[in-house]
Amino acid sequence: MDIGAVIRDLEEIAPPDRAEEMDSGKIGLIIEGKPDVRCIACALDVTPRVVRTATAAGADLLVVHHTPLWTPVTMISGHLASLLRDIMKAGLNVYVMHTNFDHAPEGINDSLARLLDLSATRRMTLGICGDCPHDLPGIAQRLSAPLITWGRPSLPCRLGVVGGGGFDLSLIEEAADYGAEAFLSADLKHSIARASPLPLIQTTHYALEAPGMRMLSERMGWQFIDDPPETMVWI
Repeated sequence: MDIGAVIRDLEEIAPPDRAEEMDSGKIGLIIEGKPDVRCIACALDVTPRVVRTATAAGADLLVVHHTPLWTPVTMISGHLASLLRDIMKAGLNVYVMHTNFDHAPEGINDSLARLLDLSATRRMTLGICGDCPHDLPGIAQRLSAPLITWGRPSLPCRLGVVGGGGFDLSLIEEAADYGAEAFLSADLKHSIARASPLPLIQTTHYALEAPGMRMLSERMGWQFIDDPPETMVWI
């Protein structure tokens, strides 16, 4: 299939006009490769392992959530040079759906709500609020990741969830307005933890967003490439 036709399909899944301002120039086909697409791979991040696995599988297109080019590039060297060299050598197209997929139906946050079996859900500005039937060990098991709590969340309860780094006071307060008794996200800052009106549950950024890309791959018949960052918990 021509890459242009594939892009039209991808824009139906995650419409570009749903993206937040921070994503201006950072979503869509950010690296152009072969004009004909026969095999598609999907991942959360563009890492060397993901690129190697995608090319070994014969992928012509890699669909990811996070762009490898966050800031304006004025020099290509080191890690970035190596990564781009492998991508360009393989003729691999790289397509990014970021905040537009966060907000999309069946996107990052809807997938997270589904994974956690949330019911009586209500969509927030960003994220989902719903009744969670799992306790903390159950959530950790579903996410395959450790949890850190601030305050004393008592689960099962009504839970606000935001995939990725969603610890924003306005979102936490919105979840509280929708009846949430706790809030789950990643990348918590100390100042937010101190000011939060709800107990907070923190896990890894990857654990909250990779499920959305995995579920997308399953729906579309793509190959999902799992490459979580190596983490250890010391106590």
